[in-house]
Amino acid sequence: MTILLPTTSTLPSPLGGTLVNGMRRAGHDFDPAELAALPRLNISERTLADLEMLATGAYSPLTGFVNEADYLSVIERLRLADGTPWSIPITLPVSAEHAGLRGRVVLSFEGQDVGWVDVQEAYAARKAWEAREVYRTEDGTHPGVAALYAQGDVNLAGPVALFEVPRGYFPRHHRTPAEVREVIEARGWRSAVAFQTRNPIHRAHEYLQKVALELVDGLLLHPLVGTTKGDDVPAATRVQAYEVLLEGYYPQARTLLSVYPAAMRYAGPREAILHALSRRNYGVTHFIVGRDHAGVGSYYGTYDAQEIFSAYTPEELGVQILKFEHTFYCNSCGQLVSPRTCPHDSSHHLVLSGTKVREKLRAGENLPAEFTRPEVAEVLRAAYTQPV
Repeated sequence: MTILLPTTSTLPSPLGGTLVNGMRRAGHDFDPAELAALPRLNISERTLADLEMLATGAYSPLTGFVNEADYLSVIERLRLADGTPWSIPITLPVSAEHAGLRGRVVLSFEGQDVGWVDVQEAYAARKAWEAREVYRTEDGTHPGVAALYAQGDVNLAGPVALFEVPRGYFPRHHRTPAEVREVIEARGWRSAVAFQTRNPIHRAHEYLQKVALELVDGLLLHPLVGTTKGDDVPAATRVQAYEVLLEGYYPQARTLLSVYPAAMRYAGPREAILHALSRRNYGVTHFIVGRDHAGVGSYYGTYDAQEIFSAYTPEELGVQILKFEHTFYCNSCGQLVSPRTCPHDSSHHLVLSGTKVREKLRAGENLPAEFTRPEVAEVLRAAYTQPV
């Protein structure tokens, strides 16, 4: 069995090192008998996603689950203990019965060994404080806070290894950071912009992406396909919608669709930082932050996710943030606009909430062409009207 370990990067250079499937080889093949003798820990789907992000270098400079010093510093200062920008603690939560684990521990998901962690430390999670600072609320109905409260009360810390990149759901689009950087280099893009989404792309998203594409050489369309809340559009439907959209409306040589396997935390401003820093590791030079990035409900202000980046210098970030205002279709202007360009009040605007869109889809109704492309609307309508 070949064991794969994470790579790291130092800004402003991209990730480096000898890579195997996007990760550094441990230096030897591991003896299965030795592996079988190690203790095991069952992990959640969210932790599996974090393991992949850590091991492939997507969460560089992290190479494992954070220790207590980094945990406290990230929550309090939006920085690791050494001062490096980081916004959300990436932890390995366990129940108290596993708090005594030390040394190499095999991580298993649904009965399959997927990697290991070299446990160097265990410490108590400060859940209420973490919720207040990271999610800006202790409300247990917030999906990120609910997930936090449901976790174990102890965090294990240490470097990780991943046995194999799990590409099962979207193998054609599932690329490690190193593989995305290889595509960017092969295409000769000297600059590239990434767009984060957990929803199907509508016309306002398309407008932002194409405005950004006027400024750079390439677009990385990078939809999140990890764990999301139950009423979000399923990842398979979203990816199908991206495929039909890109086929008809985007320049193929200047656009790359690649999935982002992280779990969604719905942490608003803090998660916007995480999304930007991790996309930097995929080789992009720019990152789009629009209205209520990574938000949910009314927990965050409309542009809080843009304002939070003032906590860092551009040199620290290593990626340029493109900030866009809310965009929408104006019936009077006859085009997609923003508050900066449209003189008309909201009665002239076509704005559909996610709830309204889902209601229309479940009723088998067509979505307006001004809101989303007909091909995308058909993918969504078919998915929502399939018999259960």
